[in-house]
Amino acid sequence: MEMIAEAPVTARAETARDSGARSTAPGGAVDKTSAGGEFLTFRLGEEEYGIDILRVQEIRSYEPPTRIANAPSFIKGVVNLRGVIVPIIDLRIKLACEKVEYNGFTVVVVLNVRGRVVGAVVDSVSDVLALSREHIKPAPELNSGIDASYITGIGTIKNSQGQGEGTDKERMLILMDIEALMSSAEMGLISH
Repeated sequence: MEMIAEAPVTARAETARDSGARSTAPGGAVDKTSAGGEFLTFRLGEEEYGIDILRVQEIRSYEPPTRIANAPSFIKGVVNLRGVIVPIIDLRIKLACEKVEYNGFTVVVVLNVRGRVVGAVVDSVSDVLALSREHIKPAPELNSGIDASYITGIGTIKNSQGQGEGTDKERMLILMDIEALMSSAEMGLISH
């Protein structure tokens, strides 16, 4: 697997995380995104997602993993990453994207989740964005048939696309708690 980039970890992001500047969400749960921070943005289908940059170890080009018999369809298999066997999860399949296509933009985001290294296949990686508290809106409340527990908020960024009237577009970013998703019992990756 060819390495594309090491994830940048900034002192500012570490300071924000270590300071404990987090608020409480409804129901008493800790809201990990309301304090803002830096997020790696990536695409799954037509949607753009963001995850905490501090969970990202590196970004690699996609290569077909070694398949594991009887694994769920979203677990594509495993790869050997410098002597560590890493499970590869296709987030497009897990999150029910309409079309899953592997091409030159498809990458694996290597994550460190609770001390375990896991790879997540995404359509493409965009950039790293710093979002302040005022740029993050609460996650929408959806009916009980839809599992939105891994959506922690919606980031909004104004994109200026030139001069004149109607040129400001708002870019929306679905913020995910990738640690909660990858360590869920359904994934079966991390023992509880």
